[in-house]
Amino acid sequence: MTDDVRNIVLAVLAVALGAALGWLVRSYLWKRRLRRKQAFFGLPANSESLLVVNRDAGGPELTVTRHDVFALLELSALIKDCNASAQIVAHDAAQQGFGERTEFCVGGPASNRRMTAHLASLLPGVRVNVDAEPGPDRGAFQIGSERYRLEPGRSEYVILARLTAGQRGDVRPVFLFCGQRAITNQAATRYLARNHERLTRKHSGSSFVLLLKVVNSQAYGPDVVELVADVTKAAQAPLPTAALETTTAATRSTHRAKS
Repeated sequence: MTDDVRNIVLAVLAVALGAALGWLVRSYLWKRRLRRKQAFFGLPANSESLLVVNRDAGGPELTVTRHDVFALLELSALIKDCNASAQIVAHDAAQQGFGERTEFCVGGPASNRRMTAHLASLLPGVRVNVDAEPGPDRGAFQIGSERYRLEPGRSEYVILARLTAGQRGDVRPVFLFCGQRAITNQAATRYLARNHERLTRKHSGSSFVLLLKVVNSQAYGPDVVELVADVTKAAQAPLPTAALETTTAATRSTHRAKS
């Protein structure tokens, strides 16, 4: 074998070895990223999850709005990426506990009974004004001592939460997308899809409650979203007495006005 042939063979072997090592590294990184994603969403391969859908607040029938359908599509893509499956359940038919399967609950308490139950048991520091009559506090969030009012099409809020009950490692999380309007639910699911890696690093798989603001949705749709605050402590603590009295007084005033 001449020196030229030997050099060619060695070069080919070096290229092949480099390609193999590169493929192994990429495969390792991809699998590690997938494991982190599966752990964050509580979706190991071949597991099942629940998509709890609400109804249109305008009627008693199970009518999912266009933006909530888009939200479900965003979540379905995440679930598929984790090699898991999803079962769609109506909000008033999901009569089961949580922790056995990952749950994605979409919609505010005005249209989702399951969300009402989750807020009461998991986020006692949150109140949502579900009064159907027009008024400045209609749809407003009360989180701790702070109130966040709805300005349709201009400034709208949504709560994005990842919650676990108990400390067992096998407990599956519950994800809440509780928005003041349907478009904010879609904005929250899109925010989660885009930022789940950063949220994984920041919260290390623990519970969190984020308040997001959807800016000028009438022009930008669900794409322009700002993180207002991490409200985990305020949302999980009982509502302060002063804030609770203010909320109760506002509700009574609204009822008197309707009478």
